[in-house]
Amino acid sequence: MSEKTILSVKDIVKTYPGVVAIDHVSFDVREGEVHALIGENGAGKSTLIKTLSGAITPDSGTITIDGKSFSSLTPATAKEQGISVIYQEFTLIPGISAAENVFLGEKTTPGIFVDIKDRERRTKELFDQMGVSLDPSQKVRSLSPAMQQIVEIAKAISKNVKILIMDEPTAPLTTNEVATLFRIIRDLKARGVTIIFISHRLEELFAVADRVTVMRDGQYVATKNIAEIDRPQLIAMMAGREMKESYPTRKSQIGEEMLRVEHLTGNGDTDISFTLHRGEILGFAGLVGAGRTELMRVIYGADPMESGKIFVEGKQVRIRSCSDAIKNGIGYIPEDRKNQGVFLRNTIKWNTVINNIQGYSKGIFVDEKQEDAVAQDYKERFSIRTPSLEQKVGNLSGGNQQKVVIAKTLAANSNIIIFDEPTRGIDVSAKQEIYKLMNELVEAGKAIIMVSSDMPELLGMSDRIVVIAEGRKNGEVEKADFDQNYILDLASGGKVKGAV
Repeated sequence: MSEKTILSVKDIVKTYPGVVAIDHVSFDVREGEVHALIGENGAGKSTLIKTLSGAITPDSGTITIDGKSFSSLTPATAKEQGISVIYQEFTLIPGISAAENVFLGEKTTPGIFVDIKDRERRTKELFDQMGVSLDPSQKVRSLSPAMQQIVEIAKAISKNVKILIMDEPTAPLTTNEVATLFRIIRDLKARGVTIIFISHRLEELFAVADRVTVMRDGQYVATKNIAEIDRPQLIAMMAGREMKESYPTRKSQIGEEMLRVEHLTGNGDTDISFTLHRGEILGFAGLVGAGRTELMRVIYGADPMESGKIFVEGKQVRIRSCSDAIKNGIGYIPEDRKNQGVFLRNTIKWNTVINNIQGYSKGIFVDEKQEDAVAQDYKERFSIRTPSLEQKVGNLSGGNQQKVVIAKTLAANSNIIIFDEPTRGIDVSAKQEIYKLMNELVEAGKAIIMVSSDMPELLGMSDRIVVIAEGRKNGEVEKADFDQNYILDLASGGKVKGAV
């Protein structure tokens, strides 16, 4: 890493109605370093990187790239200056090949026809440089999230990237895939590429970053060498106060059966049975691709069940659609909140009431006062940070978007709530708020299923854990027997203790 400054932002300001998203932020990034950018949800990180990519025009301030200063950037100018961004939501086109995605918009030969073979050859060269084995002709829709990440990186490298911004790049990856990504990041760094790395997984910063910049409430807090700071200090800087990463205690009593699934088969899962009780958080563990989300989608009616039975409060029910699940008191908070959990272009109020619109209607007319009252109640109960219920959900931070998804689910009178990766992509403070909400729900007599790839979260929040491996239930662990190594062994196909 050199001491040369490759990127400098000076007094960047960006405001929206009622919100100062970035408030006179200034800091420098050095050439060839991995520079972590962290902060709680709503700290201004996403807005800042969008100003660097040209997606957003700041109200004031200066961006200097390799000695050239700009009051604002366009996407084209950002690319010309060697800036590329890999967002949490990939920008790839699923229906075309990896090679076509990498060189999309670029002609490889004169004339009207694209030389696909040449693109595949050049893409393979890029993959070889990164040390990954991937068929350039393969359609992107068939690739795992990790391989799609590789395609995004190859796309950036093909444009002679100087500054690569990675927004939560490890969120969908397994441990082994994260290790591969970190190796690629170190290789890029060795070639002089500067990486701006955004992650809520603080342990990753100590593995890969050289320096870290902290933002809070739209403002710059500090930049530190990663070797000179520890995890508690980072958390305190993010929150503006000392905060311990812990799981709140719960007072709920586990009661009668709320949900029973018998021999369920469908959506890639086979012969899965389990029960869920009132006042209980039932965790689901498994490796990425094990079939946990697929199982939840069948229970919620989003995907069809081939065989098996579902009972709600002792009564067998037929769930063939999401509306059937909602009518039976089952709510689903999906892993992909942006695409499946909320309508980003609609308001907080609209999202909150949409699953129970009939409940707020008198005949053919909607009772807007009741809608307002319900949305306001959930806003206050869940501490949704917004200047107005008419704010579009897409303008909220990840943690506040998650709260809107929960409000939308509860407003539909759900008693059985499925949380699929409830804290993915949200910060420490917002996680604590989500955990507190989950505890309040079960203390009020609800029952929760929690799918999580975060092992400490599973161990800290669950009363029991069901382990799924390759589409089948491979064990069920009581709280007294919780052991991380044992659960990981079961998730990898190991045998249940005592099994012959």
